[in-house]
Amino acid sequence: MIEEIKSWLIDIDTAIGEIDSFLPAKRDFSEFRKDLKTKRAIERNIAIIGEAMSRTLKKDPSIKITNSRKIVDTRNRIIHGYDKISDEILWGIVNKSLPILKKKLIN
Repeated sequence: MIEEIKSWLIDIDTAIGEIDSFLPAKRDFSEFRKDLKTKRAIERNIAIIGEAMSRTLKKDPSIKITNSRKIVDTRNRIIHGYDKISDEILWGIVNKSLPILKKKLIN
């Protein structure tokens, strides 16, 4: 695998780890909604994940990562349509999408 791609995949894994570290083991949506700092930190890391995915796909379009296009699209929505990202969307990404992505990166 190309070194740049390895680096970007590590960036994705690191960002997922940071997101996990921002949240308690017992996750509570009502608490999450009130925590602006955590939401902004998560948005930033999701943007990093999306950018790293975009670079990876541009460098090697044959790489198959589940929902890679959705990941890039989410990054674009955070950056360009920041007012369209609801707490519910972030919560779903953090609790459903990112664990799946992390498993794919490990394999």
